[in-house]
Amino acid sequence: MKENDFLEWIYSRSNFDSRKVIVGPGDDMAVLKFPRDELLVAVDQVLDGVHFILSRHGPRAAGRKALARNLSDIAAMAALPVGAVASVAMPKNFTHEDAKQIYLGLREIGDEFDCPLVGGDVSTWGGPLAISVSVFAQPAGATGGVKPVLRSGARAGQAVFVTGELGGGWLSERHLEFRPRITEGIMLALRYKVKAMMDISDGLAKDLRRMCRASGCGAEIFSSLVPVHADAAAGRDINPLDAALFDGEDYELLFTVPAGWKGKLIADSCTEHLPFKVTYIGNMVAGGEVELVDAAGGRVAMPDGGWEHVTDNNDN
Repeated sequence: MKENDFLEWIYSRSNFDSRKVIVGPGDDMAVLKFPRDELLVAVDQVLDGVHFILSRHGPRAAGRKALARNLSDIAAMAALPVGAVASVAMPKNFTHEDAKQIYLGLREIGDEFDCPLVGGDVSTWGGPLAISVSVFAQPAGATGGVKPVLRSGARAGQAVFVTGELGGGWLSERHLEFRPRITEGIMLALRYKVKAMMDISDGLAKDLRRMCRASGCGAEIFSSLVPVHADAAAGRDINPLDAALFDGEDYELLFTVPAGWKGKLIADSCTEHLPFKVTYIGNMVAGGEVELVDAAGGRVAMPDGGWEHVTDNNDN
């Protein structure tokens, strides 16, 4: 496979909205048009053997997940995608068709959310497939003046909610097929006074702690209320709640609202007012403790756990 041949194949399939993309792939840089001053940027990567298994999942699924993970970050900010760039390091034994499948996976999810691939880089090396994607987004001002929602806006007294259900995302392979909650994030921010929000990629326990740390408060989570996915414990000897707390790869939204909005959110969930599932799971509290509360009112510190991207390799 020749690099120029592959790039020409990509260029021939590029089709952009000229209101957003002034210059696409083929030049030294893409040129994007932003109607507002704010520019939101995120970068993420997926690695064979860590975020997918190439021999089982294939290159198209890897490409889709690489961009979908970034789109989930945009959803967490209640923002709108504008474009993406991708850098792909392919194994030396990759065929032209393998490379095409990565692009098609990126295009598949990008087209769904109006996030065109406007540039990137490809190379081959002696290691496993690695895909790094950077995305650009803008505040969802056109939908009603929605400002980016940060994870640092939670305060004691606010109610804690999650979208969807948690646990088992990796084993059930939902991590390859999830639909980023971009529409949902904007709707929540626009209608329900969301104060803090982030996506759950590394497990509820870990990501909730990150929100608490950023916001300078703690949380109490009622174990009986955590929405556990039906696949959470499939084929494993594990407490389903533990799977929901620690598995990660859910890509659902964790968010807080003022206490006065709790009842409305619960009532609106899965109705024409809010056509997707949200679940109240607890409250933000003063201090820095994150506690799990059982049905009898017993409290324990939320166990530490979740996905670790960086490990200590010096434990020899």
